[in-house]
Amino acid sequence: MDQLLSANVETRFGSVSGFIKDGICRFNGIPFARPPVGKLRWRAPEPPEPWAGVRDCSRFGAIAPQIQGAAEGLLGGTAGEKSEDCLYLNIWTPACDSAKRPVMVWIHGGAFVTGAGSVGTYNGKHLARHGDVVVVTINYRLGALGFLNLKDASDGALPGTGTEGLADQIAALAWVRDNIESFGGDPGKVTIFGESAGGMSVGALLAAPSARGLFHKAIAQSGACDIGHARDKTAGIARLLLERMGLDSSDWAKLADAPWQLVLEAQKQLLAEPRATGSLPFAPTIDGALLPRRAIACVREGSAKNIPVMTGTTRDEWKLFTATAAKLRLMDEAKLRRYTARLVGETQAEAVLSAYAGGSPFDRWNAVMTDHSFAIPAIRLVEAQSAHAPAFLYRFDWTSTFLRGVLGSCHALELGFVFGTYNEKLAAAFFGAGAKAASLSLAMMDAWTAFARTGRPVVSSGPEWPAYNETARPAMIFSADAPRVESDPNAARRRAWSDVPESAIGP
Repeated sequence: MDQLLSANVETRFGSVSGFIKDGICRFNGIPFARPPVGKLRWRAPEPPEPWAGVRDCSRFGAIAPQIQGAAEGLLGGTAGEKSEDCLYLNIWTPACDSAKRPVMVWIHGGAFVTGAGSVGTYNGKHLARHGDVVVVTINYRLGALGFLNLKDASDGALPGTGTEGLADQIAALAWVRDNIESFGGDPGKVTIFGESAGGMSVGALLAAPSARGLFHKAIAQSGACDIGHARDKTAGIARLLLERMGLDSSDWAKLADAPWQLVLEAQKQLLAEPRATGSLPFAPTIDGALLPRRAIACVREGSAKNIPVMTGTTRDEWKLFTATAAKLRLMDEAKLRRYTARLVGETQAEAVLSAYAGGSPFDRWNAVMTDHSFAIPAIRLVEAQSAHAPAFLYRFDWTSTFLRGVLGSCHALELGFVFGTYNEKLAAAFFGAGAKAASLSLAMMDAWTAFARTGRPVVSSGPEWPAYNETARPAMIFSADAPRVESDPNAARRRAWSDVPESAIGP
């Protein structure tokens, strides 16, 4: 079908014009905040400037400065030029009418350093049509420009708390609250959902006081609430970045005016030094305001009271990160034990490894890291939230045939099925195709959109999905076969982590 201009939609900041394609109204590149450049760099987002006339929103806006890798190709590519002027959102809606549909706001992943709402896999047309919902995808500041704790690194002389990227997400949600009704959505029925760093962002927003009331349900995919770096750690990372830039905290003017390419080059150097920075060096800081404490502690105490939550993981998350690690495949038992001790401590390593008896040391390491970084945080989230609202757990078991199957059911593999984009363009090589893939995608779109509508996921072709409880510990399993419910899957592995300190869990 040819692209046709839709009727103009009036927002609080001005009129926008999108297009209709395949029966879905689409608006790309709507600004939800002022460009965070110059004096606004490393500061909280501000509302966008109103505009006169009708703004053409037929093309994606710019994406946050980032260094893209091979994963972007697997997920269908990312549209948009890189620019600090990146705070834009995109909307797919069945109609710009008064129907007040559920709204699903997608927060992309990418380790807080890559990604955008314009990634091909996140095309919202199938989800919008299938569930009669409004789908919104957003950008937010990434890496050092979005998560750099300059304030503590400079003893308060510089702005930047290490939470600006999260503040962008909250600003986007505020824009949705104030404008989405004009696009056929219900501002009182907003679900946030995200994967990987996007799932961790969902976890952080469940804990953020300033996000309260901006969303009503939450889905965290392969990322949960074990998130939040201590201020002294992120201050140290900020000082290292300033050193790589050849600057210090005494000259704010030079730092504010430095081309973003120089910031990104220094960031690249730090990401190549994991021993100096640790994992996810640009994840959010526990600043005491936007993120009061580690997110899981806030949720456990009721920060997300009355907000239904759905969370889960893929079966073999870590295989995405080790598929090309040839040397790691040769690891022996001694190296496995050494790596595990480094991860959880000497006293806990033996107990953890006792639950991972099958397979080569490499296979067991993948399973250990899958649980450490993803599965155990998901379980701890539903355990914490089930006292305050219904919480639902899933596991995704579909296996990719890409690279002769070495990826298994790896990180990010569920994305194409949630969005219904699994077989578009070159995506099928990674996600899969065929009748079983189609059936799986329909089941997942059923569950995700039903959850957005009612707070309870329903799979029309599967059994009832019970809310999580610590007696049966039910989880919905999505695989090549019909969806099924299992009680306490991988129970021995779950129990093995019970005595590992919370500070040692998560990415």
